[in-house]
Amino acid sequence: MHMGEEKRRMEPAGSRSRGAELYTLLHDLVYILAAVTVVFVFAIRLVGVDGSSMYPTLHHSDYLVLLSNVFYRNAEAGDIVVMTVPYFENEPIVKRVIATEGQTVDIDFDSGVVYVDGEALDEPYTFEPTYVSYKEIGQALDYPVTVPEGHIFVMGDNRNNSTDSRFAPVGVVDERDVLGKVLFLLLPGADENSGRDWSRIGVVS
Repeated sequence: MHMGEEKRRMEPAGSRSRGAELYTLLHDLVYILAAVTVVFVFAIRLVGVDGSSMYPTLHHSDYLVLLSNVFYRNAEAGDIVVMTVPYFENEPIVKRVIATEGQTVDIDFDSGVVYVDGEALDEPYTFEPTYVSYKEIGQALDYPVTVPEGHIFVMGDNRNNSTDSRFAPVGVVDERDVLGKVLFLLLPGADENSGRDWSRIGVVS
């Protein structure tokens, strides 16, 4: 009998079983970590909100889960998206899509009503009606505005405290500059008076 065979026969069966289980566990962990890495690099991003332009939907210092532009294509009206625009020196900003390519936007700034393709929008998500046009500082668009191909018209929900497509230096946004769509509020921002409102955690719309 060879010594190697004798040694193997002397090893307890339980020892070999535990070794196999440990190997399988490590093998599975490697695959899980690889999958999580792929998801967070290519599919999901975490972003923080800076400012109050999307109040009351989003608050300053909220942390959001974003569906990456690797998988998010063809923005739709109502989507909340994160994008970069040259005016903000390519710092990410978050806004709501109001209109997409081929649609026409008109705004009655006296009544605060937004029209897309001639129909008034029902906008329960806004903090106030849309009164600010930027005409008062000579930086307004000429309405009605037809959104060019491959672009979107965006606005913040805090309409009178948002620098968005109404402001001529921003204007309509190239869809290629969209980083992704906001899916989920992961961590609510801390209010200096009342702390974090944990009830706000959930799907963002």
